[in-house]
Amino acid sequence: MRAHYNSTPDLTGAVVAIGAFDGVHRGHQKVILQAVQRSKELMVPSLVYTFDPPPRSFFQGAKVLTTVEEKVSRIAALGVDHIVVANFDQSYINRTADSFIEELTRFSPKEINVGRDFRFGKNRFGDVTKLSKHFHVNITKAVCCAGGDTISSTRIRKLLLQGEHNEAALLLGWEQPSPVS
Repeated sequence: MRAHYNSTPDLTGAVVAIGAFDGVHRGHQKVILQAVQRSKELMVPSLVYTFDPPPRSFFQGAKVLTTVEEKVSRIAALGVDHIVVANFDQSYINRTADSFIEELTRFSPKEINVGRDFRFGKNRFGDVTKLSKHFHVNITKAVCCAGGDTISSTRIRKLLLQGEHNEAALLLGWEQPSPVS
């Protein structure tokens, strides 16, 4: 796997998964694994586009579940060919939705995989509908735990803060939950 920090590789085709992927929990894994599978079927590279720090941490001060190094390692373990880690800072948040779409075109995406609530661009102006006007977009359905609740990084943070490490580990889908830092 090739990691690209604050740089965008020019590809002649790719299947792209986009998201914050903090914790790389079971829901994130589904989005990423669907992209990896489709990239094999279409015979193009798979690419994950993610952010450091995660937007929720930048805007709301949410605790980060995984360091960028751990996130990259976990994503690599899923068989991804490329990962782009965008520096999510004041400059990045001022980018327009159209600027983000323009960057994505450098990957020549055959498909883009995102979660149903994916938003992008300054003030979260861009959404799945806007993205779909430019690319073929697959929306991954939410992954739920045995109790029927949606798995999310926010829920995992809450479980870890409550000392519910075993429950958090089940939602993460990795051997041990990351400590909340």
